[in-house]
Amino acid sequence: MSYVLGLDIGTTSTAGILIQPEGAIIGIASRPVELRFSRVGWAEQDPRQWWSNVCEITHELLAKGIDPPKVAAVGVTGMLPAVVLLESAGNLLRPSIQQSDARCGIEVEELKREVDAVSFVSRTGNGVTQQLIAPRLRWIEKHEPEVFRKIATVFGSYDYVNWRLTGRRAVEKNWALEAGFVDLASGAVAEDLVNLAHIPCSALPMKSESHEVLGYVSSEAAGDTGLKQGTPVVGGAADLIASALGAGVTRKGDVLLKFGGSVDILIATDFPVPDPRLFLDYHLIPGLFMPNGCMATGGSGLNWFVNTLAAGERAQAKTAGISVHQQLDQKAAVVPPGSDGLTVLPYFLGEKTPIHDPFARGILSGLTLSHTIGHLWRAMLEGYAYALAHHVEVLHEMRYPTSRYLASDGGSNSKIWMQIVADILQEPIQLLRGHPGSCLGAAWTAAIGVGLDEDWCGISRFTTKGSLIEPNRAHADLYASGYRVFRSLYQPAQNS
Repeated sequence: MSYVLGLDIGTTSTAGILIQPEGAIIGIASRPVELRFSRVGWAEQDPRQWWSNVCEITHELLAKGIDPPKVAAVGVTGMLPAVVLLESAGNLLRPSIQQSDARCGIEVEELKREVDAVSFVSRTGNGVTQQLIAPRLRWIEKHEPEVFRKIATVFGSYDYVNWRLTGRRAVEKNWALEAGFVDLASGAVAEDLVNLAHIPCSALPMKSESHEVLGYVSSEAAGDTGLKQGTPVVGGAADLIASALGAGVTRKGDVLLKFGGSVDILIATDFPVPDPRLFLDYHLIPGLFMPNGCMATGGSGLNWFVNTLAAGERAQAKTAGISVHQQLDQKAAVVPPGSDGLTVLPYFLGEKTPIHDPFARGILSGLTLSHTIGHLWRAMLEGYAYALAHHVEVLHEMRYPTSRYLASDGGSNSKIWMQIVADILQEPIQLLRGHPGSCLGAAWTAAIGVGLDEDWCGISRFTTKGSLIEPNRAHADLYASGYRVFRSLYQPAQNS
C-alpha cells in the first residue's frame, strides 16, 4: 500500500494531506502562518515558518501509523507568485514578499514606460502589473540595495519548500509564467524578460514541470520531517491551480470560485487569450490552460473586519457555541439584499484583477446611522460577490463560455455568502463536500508524477458534490442595479 503526501504553503496556514491514490484520505493537518502588514500595502511572511510547519505537519501525519518508506511521493503547492530570495550560501535575505503585496506601484509604472504593453501581454500571456516579479525586484534594488546585491536565487513559496526537501533549486512553470519570465509561444524562460528584473539569468533556477520528479528527500530533510531519505518530490503546483483540479475543474467552461484568504476565479479552457486584466496559467492537465483572476483580499479582508470592527460579537458567538463569522452571517441574513443602500468596494490592499491598481483603496458608500453590524457584514459579502461579477464580465468579453460554477475553500461554508454570490451572478453555484483544498491537488500531482495513477480526473474520487445553490430570480434587478453602483465607485484617476 502506497501513500502520497501533499503540502500547501498557504496565505493564512500551512496544510498537509496524506492520501492513498485509490481514494482514501488518511489524515489532514495544518499550522497557522503569520502574515505581516508592517506598512500600508505590504504583505510579508517568514519562509522559515513554512518549513517549521511542514516538519510538524509531516510528523503528525506519519504518526497515524504510516511507515515512512510507504510514502511514495511528495507534492508541494503554494501561493503565487511569492518572492523568496537566497544568497549564495542558501541563507534567506529577507522575508518573502507575498502575492497580495502592493508596494511596487511606482516600479510597475516605470516598467510600463519601458516595454510595449500590447507586445508584452501577447508574448508572456500576462500584463504589466504588480503580480510580475520584475517590479518587486526593482523595488528591492531601489530600497534595499544591500539585499539586492546579494541575490543568488529568486523563486517562490513552494519552490523554497522543495529546495528544503531536496536541496535542488528550481521554479515551477506557473510561477515562472506569472512572474513574466516565460515566452508563451516557446514555453521557455527568456533572458531578455529576466533582465527586466535587473538580475542575471543565473539567479533564476531551472524551470520544472508540475508533475515531473524534481529531486529526492535529502538526509537532512529526512531528519527534519520523518520522511524516508530518497522519497521523490515533484515540481509542485500553484495553489489556485491545484485547488481547481481537486474541485473537478477538468473540462472547458468549468469555473471555480475559490473563497480563501483571497477570492479567486478560475476557468478551464483549451486556448489562451492573453489579456492584461487577468492572469494566465497552465492547467495541471497537459494541453489545457487556466485563465484566472485573484483579488488582493477575501477571507483576509473579512478577518480584518472581524478583528477590527466586530470584537463585541465574540462574546455572543461564544455563548451561542458558534464562530464569530457564523454570528455575523446570522445578522447579515436578516438584512435585505442590497444592504439598504450600503456598498463596499473591497480594495483594502489595492486590487489585483481585473483593475491591477496597487493604489486602489476600500470604500464604504452609503453608510448611515441606521446601518447595523449586520448591514456592514452583508455589504462586505456583497462587495466580494460584485467583484466576482466583474471578473465574469471580463471572461465573457474574452470569449470564454462559462458552463458551470463550483465553489470551494473555507468561505464556501457560509450559506448566506454563497446565496449572495448565486443571486448576483444569477447562476447556480455547486458546493463541494470533502474538498480539503490545494494540498489534495498537490498530492495528486505527485501521484501522477511517480506513476501511481495516469488519470488526472481520478482526483474526483476524493470529493463529492454538496448542495446546489440556486439563484433567487426575484433579486436579479436589485443586484444588477447594485452592481452598477459598485462599478461606479472605483475611480482610478483619484488613486494613481
